[in-house]
Amino acid sequence: MTTPLRLALIAHDQKKDDLVAFARAHAGMLAGCDLVATGTTGGRIAEACPELSIRRLRSGPLGGDQQIGALIAEGRIDGVIFFVDPLTPMPHDVDVKALMRLAIVYDIPMALNRATAEMLLAHHETAAAAP
Repeated sequence: MTTPLRLALIAHDQKKDDLVAFARAHAGMLAGCDLVATGTTGGRIAEACPELSIRRLRSGPLGGDQQIGALIAEGRIDGVIFFVDPLTPMPHDVDVKALMRLAIVYDIPMALNRATAEMLLAHHETAAAAP
């Protein structure tokens, strides 16, 4: 039996619908993962995919990004899926940068759009199937 993939799910306001659609499309794979999400994002995904068990943290700008950063530092996150909207101002830009810095320092894969999120899941699926 393999250890479940521990994923953090985050989306900026304008990308929440995209992350919800991604979660719906990959609900079967995500059901086998240990999921944690920032507050609003986690709520939206839980509503759209009730079969998924998601631990919801605070909203990103209210500390959720930092809570995920702490989980990374504690070795409790294997990957981050963070759908960023690069065309929208980010009032909590320093929090986002701190989270990204921790993912880089601890060598945690971080998918910033749907294409890289799908690659992250595909890689895990392939690695889990390997003898």
